[in-house]
Amino acid sequence: MNAPVDLERARFNMIEQQIRPWDVLDLDILALLHKVPREQFVPPAHQALAFVDMQIPLLADTEQAMATGRCMLEPKVEARMLHDLKVRPHEKVLEVGAGSGYMAALLAGRAQRVISLEIEPALAQMARANLQRAGIHNAQVREGDGARGLAAEGPFDVIVLSGSVAEVPAVLLAQLKVGGRLGAVVGGQPVMRATFITRTGEANYTTKQPWDTVAARLDHFPEPSRFNF
Repeated sequence: MNAPVDLERARFNMIEQQIRPWDVLDLDILALLHKVPREQFVPPAHQALAFVDMQIPLLADTEQAMATGRCMLEPKVEARMLHDLKVRPHEKVLEVGAGSGYMAALLAGRAQRVISLEIEPALAQMARANLQRAGIHNAQVREGDGARGLAAEGPFDVIVLSGSVAEVPAVLLAQLKVGGRLGAVVGGQPVMRATFITRTGEANYTTKQPWDTVAARLDHFPEPSRFNF
């Protein structure tokens, strides 16, 4: 009988001790974090870690999952990304990297429609099942290479990269509406910055990098050449 109480206490502590200190103070977002059951988007083997401040592996082989970026981001990173993108109820969102479907679930709580691209078939299947079980009907998971985006469904109000890239490809920026925003973690170890790019005109963009973090790499995005002198 104590399990639900313990679960809610862990969720409360996650929000109060991890997420609020990261300047996520929007009451609607905090309410959404209480509402969306993060523990249902974590693989059964790792459910004890659902509210811990760490990345969580999503595949059976933990070492491989972490090395290849098949993991959930820390709760505070997902919440701050959602907060800083300022997603609105009429907007259409593209997410690159569905993972377990948790970020798509949060986005769906703010947006009109979410399309999430996942290159790993097993994760796409996991995310679909998790979203269906949570009763979320305005988020759709598709198998595909998110590095190319989804021009046929664009342009988008918001594009979210749920992982890190060396740089944001122009092909994704071109799929933003004027006034649209893209959020990603950009850079290389040990320095990565949360990067928010707003399309202000047909060929004009503004960029902000308000905070630092580290995230696993997304597949198929270009890496800079490395020269040894």
